[in-house]
Amino acid sequence: MIETLTHYVDLIAKIIEVIGVLIMFFGLFFAFYRAFRLSGGLNHNTYVEIRQTIGKSILLGLEVLIAADIVATVVTEPSLRSVLVLGIIVLIRTFLSLSLQVELEGRFPWQSKKIASETDTVAVEKT
Repeated sequence: MIETLTHYVDLIAKIIEVIGVLIMFFGLFFAFYRAFRLSGGLNHNTYVEIRQTIGKSILLGLEVLIAADIVATVVTEPSLRSVLVLGIIVLIRTFLSLSLQVELEGRFPWQSKKIASETDTVAVEKT
């Protein structure tokens, strides 16, 4: 009974992993489709739109992959090694997500938009 349940939960974890990869894969195509449809040509705004959309799809894909890793770790026999490996994977993916979000939005997630825009204004005034 437990072995059957473990098998199905492991299968669910693999399906979640595939969904995370597909989100990133189709996000790439969606980014190009959306950018060229909205702007109609290749220019700076198109580049920015593609970059923003791809970044968002990567962020979403990473979040789904983190969920898959958590589900997969729950299924395995609990050991200190498996928990440490999960912790390292989650830390790396969280760091990637955080750095992508800062790159896309120009601010940390805990900063309000008002504070980030004031910082940008002060930086522009100093130059």
